Amino acid sequence: MNILIVNQSIMDMCASFVMLLTAMVDVEGTRMSRDSSYDQFVCRVWLTRVPLWALMVKSTYGILMIAFERYFAVICPVWYNVSIVTASIAVLPS
Repeated sequence: MNILIVNQSIMDMCASFVMLLTAMVDVEGTRMSRDSSYDQFVCRVWLTRVPLWALMVKSTYGILMIAFERYFAVICPVWYNVSIVTASIAVLPS
């Protein structure tokens, strides 16, 4: 099982969940105060959709990593088998 594909699937699932939350939760921004830490959080993080954009960027980088891994597996198969597969086997617990 390729760990990059599993990681990509989990990241996409989290991004879908956050996108669903941002579509469903409507925060009324007219009665916010500067003194409340909850209002500051909502204004700075939730209304700007920082979690959604962060997960989208991480998903894009994950796709790039999968593309580079596949590129090296096709272009340099001997080097890929020696270095990447051996390193992966060494990392796996026995």
